[in-house]
Amino acid sequence: MAKAAAGGEPEVIRDKAAMRAWSRSRRAEGKTVVLVPTMGFLHDGHLSLVSAAAAVAGPVAVVVSIYVNPSQFAPTEDLATYPSDLAGDLRKLASTGAVHAVFNPPDLYVRGSAGSGASGGAVSCLEAVAAGGDGHETWVRVERLEKGLCGASRPVFFRGVATVVAKLFNVVEPDVAVFGKKDYQQWRLICRMVRDLDFAIEIIGSEIVREADGLAMSSRNVHLSHEEREKALSISRSLVNARTAALNGNNAAKQIKNQIVHTLTEAGGRVDYVEIVEQESLAPVEMIDRPVVICVAAWFGKVRLLDNIEICTRS
Repeated sequence: MAKAAAGGEPEVIRDKAAMRAWSRSRRAEGKTVVLVPTMGFLHDGHLSLVSAAAAVAGPVAVVVSIYVNPSQFAPTEDLATYPSDLAGDLRKLASTGAVHAVFNPPDLYVRGSAGSGASGGAVSCLEAVAAGGDGHETWVRVERLEKGLCGASRPVFFRGVATVVAKLFNVVEPDVAVFGKKDYQQWRLICRMVRDLDFAIEIIGSEIVREADGLAMSSRNVHLSHEEREKALSISRSLVNARTAALNGNNAAKQIKNQIVHTLTEAGGRVDYVEIVEQESLAPVEMIDRPVVICVAAWFGKVRLLDNIEICTRS
C-alpha cells in the first residue's frame, strides 16, 4: 500500500488550479493518480474505496475529493441537512496512511451575478440557473441510463452527478477513479460517460461495505432512529433471500420483486422502487436468466436508503 506524507497527513487543496498542478507533478514523477470522489462524512465504506485506490498497481498518488455537490439536489431535497464533518474526515483519511491529497473546493460552479450570494455553494444550481445571469449552465447527461431506478423519482440527480464528476475529472486529471457499487446506477452511468466522452480514466467499482448486521454503510444512516435502523435491516435480508431464491431456480423477476416489496412494507418501509435489471444496460428483465442486479430504494422514517445485490446466474 502506498504511504502518504510523513505522519500520514494528506495535503489539503482547495484551489482548482493548484489541484491540477499537483496531479501533473505526481504524474511527472511516474505515479498513477487515483481519485476517490466523496461528499464527505466518511465511514468505513469510503475508507474501503481508499484501500482499493491504494491497491492500484504501481506507485500511486491517491486523491480523495470532499465536496457536497449542490447540483444533484432538487430544491426540495436535503442539501442543507446533508451531514458534514471535515475535521473528522481528515483524521480518518490520515489514519489510513494511504491518502496523499484531499481536494476540498469551496465551490465547483460559476455562480454568476444572479446566482451569487453568501451561501458558499449551499444553494441549488437549479435555482441559480432559474435566476438567470451568467452563471453555470452546462450539463452532462447520460440520457438512457439516468432515466430509471433513482432517476425516476429524482429527475435532476444524475445530471448533477455526471456534471460534477466530469468537472472533478477535468480538475484532478486522474488516471483511475474508484466508485462504490452501493450506488449501482451511478457507477454504471459514470462508466458509460467515461466511454462516450473519451475520458482516459479507468473506473473501478468497489463492493458494498456493510455493518456487522448487514446494513449497507451510508452517510445517511446517522439520521435513522434505533427503531428505524432495525426495520431497515429488512432491505439486506430481503436481497439475500431473493438471491438465494434465484439461485435455487425461482427466476421469475416479478415474483421476486413482489416478495421484496412485501417484506419491506411489512417492516414499515416506504418503497421507492424494487427493480431487477441487467448489470450493464440496467434494462429491466422478466426472467433472471443472465447477470442481473436487484436494486432497492426505500424510505425508513425520513431517510432514503439504497442497496443492491448482484446475481450472476444463467439459464
